[in-house]
Amino acid sequence: MLLALVSSDGIAGAGAKLGMSPSATSHALRALETALGTELVDRNAPGMALTYTGKQVLPHVRDVFASLQLAQATALAGAELRTGLLRLGSFGASATIRVLPPLLERFKARYPGVEVVVTEKPDEQTSQDLVERRLELAALTLPKRDFDTQTLAVDELVAVLPSRHPLARLETVPLKAMTSEPFILTRAGSQALVTRLFEKNGLRPQTSYELVQLMSILELVASGKGISILARLALPQYYEGVVLRPIVPGASRRIGLACLDESRLSPVARAFWQEARRYQASLKRSPA
Repeated sequence: MLLALVSSDGIAGAGAKLGMSPSATSHALRALETALGTELVDRNAPGMALTYTGKQVLPHVRDVFASLQLAQATALAGAELRTGLLRLGSFGASATIRVLPPLLERFKARYPGVEVVVTEKPDEQTSQDLVERRLELAALTLPKRDFDTQTLAVDELVAVLPSRHPLARLETVPLKAMTSEPFILTRAGSQALVTRLFEKNGLRPQTSYELVQLMSILELVASGKGISILARLALPQYYEGVVLRPIVPGASRRIGLACLDESRLSPVARAFWQEARRYQASLKRSPA
């Protein structure tokens, strides 16, 4: 109101700018002066003039108004997703390297002003980050009954063998045949799935190594130190000295996007969630 008054020739003019009647404007001015405990307008001066205190207050009013405009512009930009920050969790290489990149590329093309930060931790820790609201969205192994989820990909376990190993000549590798060789067990995202596969079939591997780093496993396999079972999507397309073969019986896992409550996502997280749905729909429409 004060800014409208100083840029007008009187109460009526200021009211017109604000869409108020002269009477309502006068009452609003009185209420403002009462709240501040001092007069802001010199009513004895010709035209519209501020009192000494009014002149002292005016720069602060302008600062507040400018800050309010900036806040409104920032909020509007965020609502329209011209800017924003999305922290996205990932349980491991399968999601980080193979599943998320095409989705992130589509999202960045649609919302170039939104910054996306991907944080990779083990599946359990990433799930806990969702529960404790350090993240809104994360790529996790499914099922996750405590979360709203949507499937992004299906990953299968494969035998990881030295290229000159006798089992590498087979089109599919019997799981039982993998129990007579030194075995390298992953301690990363697919560990539980690999362990369950052996247990389900009443088998026990001859575990010689338990390793977290994928490259360490591949190097040991390539050098003939053992064989392994890993999730296909976590593996590079080619690694010298290593071949991949399907396992019989096999096992697979679903990789999905998860959140605590789909209906309560922030605008930027909701946009990513919806983009994931559009992406999956486009894959289903694509010819096989």
